[in-house]
Amino acid sequence: MNFGDILNQWDSNQKAEKAKAREKSKVPQVSHKMANAPTAEEKAARKRAKLASEGRLYEIQMEEDSKKQINPMELWLRRYGVTDKDKAADEYNERAKMESREYLRTMRPEARIDLHGLTRDEAWSRLNSFVSDCIRRGLKKILIIHGKGNHSNGSDPVLGPMVKTFIEQHKNLGTSGHPDRAMGGSGATWVIIK
Repeated sequence: MNFGDILNQWDSNQKAEKAKAREKSKVPQVSHKMANAPTAEEKAARKRAKLASEGRLYEIQMEEDSKKQINPMELWLRRYGVTDKDKAADEYNERAKMESREYLRTMRPEARIDLHGLTRDEAWSRLNSFVSDCIRRGLKKILIIHGKGNHSNGSDPVLGPMVKTFIEQHKNLGTSGHPDRAMGGSGATWVIIK
């Protein structure tokens, strides 16, 4: 018999002696519980019903949350959240770009309206609805084509000064100017929407 066999035999003898000792010390357990006593689940249900009737549901939620084991990483993420730094940087750069006056001046107009052939009142109402629509759509720069006044009755152009007055009076319209000759020159006006 080698040493490993001796250890196995000694181990099995020890286990047998412990099992015999447990058998001898067994005493029948007696329940000290009352015959009709509520179980733990029934007690919890009664407590929830009582708190709910008193309008203290938040206490139930807090108690249930305290019993749950939560991963520390999950807790940290819930508390502080996750920030996409690349997305935040892109949004910041885009905002800074849009706020830059030089960028807005060189930007192509996102919408245009042609007022040729309209009377002053017709042009005003069309311009008002056009600008309101552009603001609703979130546009930044528009182009108003009003003409140079070559075909106006009398010597003074009608629509050019009316457009200038409209821009000055409208609270959402900011910087304005005339585009280069290819886009209409002094017969058109671009406007930055605030």
